[in-house]
Amino acid sequence: MKVIRTVFNFIKKESIFCIAAMLAVVSCFIVRPSAAYAEYIDFRVLAILLCLMLVVAVLQKIGIFERIMRGITGRIHSARLLRLVLVLVCFFSSMVITNDVALITFVPFTIMLLKRMDRRGDMIYIVSLQTIAANLGSMATPIGNPQNVYLYSAYNMTMGKFMGTVWLYTVVSLVLLSVLAIVPKDARTETVEVETSNQKYPVWKYILLVAMFVISILCVLRVVEFWVMLIVVIAGTLIWDWKLLAKADYMLLATFVAFFVLVGNIEQIPEVNELVAKLISKDLTIASVAISQVISNVPAAVLLSGFTTDGAALLAGVNIGGLGTLIASMASLISYKAYASEKKSRKGKYMLVFTGLNIVFLIVMLALFYFVGA
Repeated sequence: MKVIRTVFNFIKKESIFCIAAMLAVVSCFIVRPSAAYAEYIDFRVLAILLCLMLVVAVLQKIGIFERIMRGITGRIHSARLLRLVLVLVCFFSSMVITNDVALITFVPFTIMLLKRMDRRGDMIYIVSLQTIAANLGSMATPIGNPQNVYLYSAYNMTMGKFMGTVWLYTVVSLVLLSVLAIVPKDARTETVEVETSNQKYPVWKYILLVAMFVISILCVLRVVEFWVMLIVVIAGTLIWDWKLLAKADYMLLATFVAFFVLVGNIEQIPEVNELVAKLISKDLTIASVAISQVISNVPAAVLLSGFTTDGAALLAGVNIGGLGTLIASMASLISYKAYASEKKSRKGKYMLVFTGLNIVFLIVMLALFYFVGA
């Protein structure tokens, strides 16, 4: 029974990976495994994702995010300003540390802060906005989320092409998030002390951390080869603390590998290839948004990239597709789990507020796409 329970919990926790792995295995019975399988896998993307995860793990270890939050919330006495700060810190930080890490870091902090301030009533609204902020803010950079890392590399995008695709959605979402953060009635609030780690490290370790981050960015920009970045970042992580190697999300990397295999095999099956190509030829954006609602936007990006040369439309589609259902962006589950773990959580109300706000943003983003263009 214990084994069955363990397997069930694993499937529940890593449902996207399990689905991707199952589909990849099934496809292997149709397209026999061969040396060509190695060509399916984009090792550069996997290396970039791993290195960014490790750099963020070091940043978390030194407590930089807690210090940031302590600095910007320590003197706030307005509920409106507090909401705005809590939402925008997720929006802007996600551009650098990814949407997942932004939510893992700042949502628990927000819940703790609101409880200390006796403002539980604001929790659902703020956490929902934070989740949307992280999913949309991460759209703005090639390293903001896994699908951006992948598509930026897969389509050999220039920074100009990338920014030309996403800048309008980023600006409009920033304005809309700011308005929604300050609209509710204002009230005076008491500041609270936020505990942070006072541990200090040698200067050379901070220099090493900066070097790890810079070389990761240079690799994304194709200035440095991915194997050089991999050596430097892994070595740097070992020097900092070898235990941090376990902080990377290896299941996400495994999910990418599974989808690489699946997509590669699908491209070898003429009937399936033609069907998928026909579906996305009608409207790539709607197709990517719709598929994201079911399997989330990261797998959707990998799956559809094998069937279109329009990287800009796909980039916009899967990022917009992160809005909507709870699983449209797997990062959204991080916020939900953090809130649902609270003793007095109201899960039904959370789903209503979260879904309602997501629909509003989804409509606005789709309207921008169709009336202004990708």
